[in-house]
Amino acid sequence: MKKKVCFITPGHISSNPRLVKEATTLSEANYQIHIIFTQYMSYLIPYDKEILLNHSQWTYDCLDWTKLSFKSRLRRFYTGLTLKLINLIIKVNQSKALACIVLNRNYYWQLKRAKLFRADLYFGHNLGALPIAVKAAQYTNAKCGFDAEDFHRNEISNDPNNVDVILKMLIEEKYIPLTDFINAASPLIAEKYANLFNRQVNTILNVFPKTNKFDNIPNIHAPLQIFWFSQTIGPNRGIEIAIKAICNSDVTITFHLLGNIADEYKIHLLANIKKKKSENLEIIFHNSLSPNKIFELASKFDIGLAAESYTPLNRNICLTNKLFTYLQSGLAIIATDTLSQHEFMSQYHNIGELYKNSVELTNILKRYNQNRELLDKTKKQNFNLGQNTINWQKESIKYLEIINTYLVE
Repeated sequence: MKKKVCFITPGHISSNPRLVKEATTLSEANYQIHIIFTQYMSYLIPYDKEILLNHSQWTYDCLDWTKLSFKSRLRRFYTGLTLKLINLIIKVNQSKALACIVLNRNYYWQLKRAKLFRADLYFGHNLGALPIAVKAAQYTNAKCGFDAEDFHRNEISNDPNNVDVILKMLIEEKYIPLTDFINAASPLIAEKYANLFNRQVNTILNVFPKTNKFDNIPNIHAPLQIFWFSQTIGPNRGIEIAIKAICNSDVTITFHLLGNIADEYKIHLLANIKKKKSENLEIIFHNSLSPNKIFELASKFDIGLAAESYTPLNRNICLTNKLFTYLQSGLAIIATDTLSQHEFMSQYHNIGELYKNSVELTNILKRYNQNRELLDKTKKQNFNLGQNTINWQKESIKYLEIINTYLVE
């Protein structure tokens, strides 16, 4: 009989490519996969459906929280009301039970579904899913694991008195010791959790399957094509610094931004460019894509921008899927000099360059523009590195070994 693995995430599966990769690996290894998730952004629903259609053998429980139906609007109203009340109470009574609901407003619905599935292993993705994985495992006498894609207690703030920090610490300190294993998405996040809880934490990088296709046409004279993407295009993500650096470089550049963007922020960015009176920058906005189609788009460009903040701490020690998307797509990488990105690019020092501020970024752009041969060489080298070394085919072997440790008799 197939062993059953239940993945739990508070959000969409299409916004969690890490979960999808892991579920695919276990499915191919003859595990039965069940996913519990919530849909709350209507534009992501087609991408969720595409994933489920491509993995018809998976089962799932999905909660509609999109406001597209009367039932979901009613559900949002009541959960929103409950959350407002809890947020008032939690200011004076920071209980673990209330923290579970703050971090996952559909906590009780997901917990009920998890218990009903009766898996052999429950795997929580995102901190809001951790208590569910632990409690469902206790209820069904199963194993449970936690995937720390971020250093959760310092996602929002480094201030120990911040409410978000306090609530996340409550959840981590109660439930992480009750897990059978923890995976982290960067070596520095793994190190932080290992030191906090005095236990082993495995590093599983956010790498992607081989793309096997690289139509590189050397960019000899055309404007440099720079690419940045995220689920949301917004402030405090390094975009403003990049625009300043580009405008000051006098290098003709097309800056491609992929993601969901609010009209107000789009107007702000365009007004900012106009104010600088710079004629060397063209900015192009791309609508959100299915996760599988990002590589095809990215491969058309020259440079991937892995812009991160230094604070809060999580941003300094995480390794996001941007970095690995750029590698797999054959782009040269320009990355903020955060602790994790510095460590990674010291290990693979020829994949691109690091910058601390807009002046350093300006100089890097000038160098790549003046040395197109180096740019082309870096792009080809990065694609080969993605195909041969840094990819999910390699990383999934380590991942499968971890799961087999707990489920293979």
